Amino acid sequence: MNLLLDVKDLSVDYGTESEPLPAVSQVSLELHRGEILGIAGESGSGKTTLINALLRLLRPPAVVRSGSAILHPSSGDPVDLLHAEPRALRRTRWENTAVVFQSAMNALNPVSRLSAQFTDVLRAHRRIPRSQARERAAHMLRLVGIPDGRLDSYPHELSGGMRQRATIALALVCEPDLLVMDEPTTAVDVVMQRQILRQVIRLQQELGFSVVFITHDLSLLLEIADRIAVMYGGRIVESGPAGELYRDPRHPYTRGLRDSFPPLRGPMRRLNGIPGNPPDLRGLPPGCPFEPRCPHVTPECGVAPPELAEHGPGRSVACVHADDLPAPTAGGRA
Repeated sequence: MNLLLDVKDLSVDYGTESEPLPAVSQVSLELHRGEILGIAGESGSGKTTLINALLRLLRPPAVVRSGSAILHPSSGDPVDLLHAEPRALRRTRWENTAVVFQSAMNALNPVSRLSAQFTDVLRAHRRIPRSQARERAAHMLRLVGIPDGRLDSYPHELSGGMRQRATIALALVCEPDLLVMDEPTTAVDVVMQRQILRQVIRLQQELGFSVVFITHDLSLLLEIADRIAVMYGGRIVESGPAGELYRDPRHPYTRGLRDSFPPLRGPMRRLNGIPGNPPDLRGLPPGCPFEPRCPHVTPECGVAPPELAEHGPGRSVACVHADDLPAPTAGGRA
């Protein structure tokens, strides 16, 4: 597959020069055309900070300390999203990159009709007549299952699921290469969550865009993602094809996330959560950041943070025990 996004050694700090808080540390990842990349981790793991840095949406006191994020759009020259001039960055937004935020009610303008919000985007980026913009908006709403009659509705007149689908349609109205989804189904019920995900997958197959999907729910990513990157303490601790991470996670944190949700089929078993709390980024341990919560810790784990190293084709793991992690117990997943 063709490379769409290439991120190298991205680091983001919060705070001042004298007291920086490392929210994201040396993250590298790749996204290919037509691919769905999932980013999983608990709250505070750095997922949203990473994506906001890539999209240049960070606000002070956040500072990008290092790294590059090269976008290879379908037309035009590659763009380093972290260092592009404002004019070049503005051209990439909606045309090449788009984002769906967690709260649709906050993402949509509450005092503007849907038609006006779609028209504003299309006239700014495509410079098309208003009538044509309305036709395009109605078409996009139909694609996500919203009838034309809702085109002139205000956001508060829609249900939560319809609002979230409207934000997806708005993000896709200029046919971007990359769609970033930051926990887009958190505020809707499980039934609507599945409906929205099915529509996203259908649209992705139909329109060919790539997706970066952020969530704390690893089970959700196992259903929709081609590849998954697991974050902990501001770092990627494991990445690889979704199926392999499900069958054979090689980092104890990934295994803990997988085993913390119940299977739909098979015998009943006791769920094993992850003990303790996420690390305080102001005082990370000298070794592996997962060491205080890890059931397989050894003295070697406290020496230095493990590097993210290749562990077979398409797999990377940051754990000194990646090769000798004990097999799951009889009640665990195979």
